[in-house]
Amino acid sequence: MLFSEHNFNRRKVLSGSIEVICGSMFSGKTEELIRRLRRAQIAKLNVEIFKPKTDKRYDENSVVSHDMNSIQSTPVENAASILLLSSNTEVIGIDEAQFFDDELPEVCNALANRGIRVIIAGLDMDFQGKPFGPMPELMAIAELVTKVHAVCLQCGGPATYSYRTVPSESKILLGEKESYEPRCRTCFNQF
Repeated sequence: MLFSEHNFNRRKVLSGSIEVICGSMFSGKTEELIRRLRRAQIAKLNVEIFKPKTDKRYDENSVVSHDMNSIQSTPVENAASILLLSSNTEVIGIDEAQFFDDELPEVCNALANRGIRVIIAGLDMDFQGKPFGPMPELMAIAELVTKVHAVCLQCGGPATYSYRTVPSESKILLGEKESYEPRCRTCFNQF
């Protein structure tokens, strides 16, 4: 009896929610995602982390920040796979959300409605400064949105844009410092 009371009280405290961490490249989105997920693990919660299968920049099976902090994850083809792989989970982390299909907001709502805390990190804008993938809808349905900023490499101000430094018009170009740099609004629009 005591064990089931404990589970009931824990579930009551863990009401479902959606948190979005967004910003430009090099702003610390993945670092913040990892920090929140590690705190959930310290609290002995059942945590699952997902990332798009296409993102293999640092590691195929881990979410890795630019500072090389990492946490084990499950690469998935699409958002619907997250629903299938999230049984008995209390906290779900999703990295690089902008690369997921348009079903991701519906999947996140379904998870939050089941009492799961969903923490999502992703670029809010593409290299042209336009809303990116499912991020605008995720930000709209989230209980908490945290926008993090990088440092503009041109002027040193707060950067909110990801400026592409290589010639390509492709919406998706996986890259790092060789392909992108963070810029503030003024420096992004100047060049």
